[in-house]
Amino acid sequence: MSAYVLDASVVVKWFLPEPLSEAARRLRKADLECHSPDLLLLETCNALWKHVVRGKLEISVAKEAVEALAAAPVSLWEASVLFANAFELALGTGRSVYDCTYLALAIRRDHPLVTADRRFYDAIQTSPFARHLLWVEEVP
Repeated sequence: MSAYVLDASVVVKWFLPEPLSEAARRLRKADLECHSPDLLLLETCNALWKHVVRGKLEISVAKEAVEALAAAPVSLWEASVLFANAFELALGTGRSVYDCTYLALAIRRDHPLVTADRRFYDAIQTSPFARHLLWVEEVP
């Protein structure tokens, strides 16, 4: 069974019709093992909220997505065990602690971090951590 760490840029695409949504939805297959820090819940809900505030998503649809997120096939890891490593990674890469929390989990679990965040992906490609990262469309 293949295993991945997913960040919020991927999971939010499960619920919103955005570019790369089709590629992201392939990661909901039952034969995949998916992991994320529990930060995923807050970041995904925040993205849904932003779409509601901007008038791009109906409140009822956003509420359904939040309920579906609670049942999503993702094993959640407490950020409290990742934050110190995430902080160190953020210092070393110049990326946010939020983004580096996912990277810290990917390193800890030795699973690729799948992202649809182009700026994060591009920044990490020039770091020693590039081998831990996978673009959402590159997932087999």
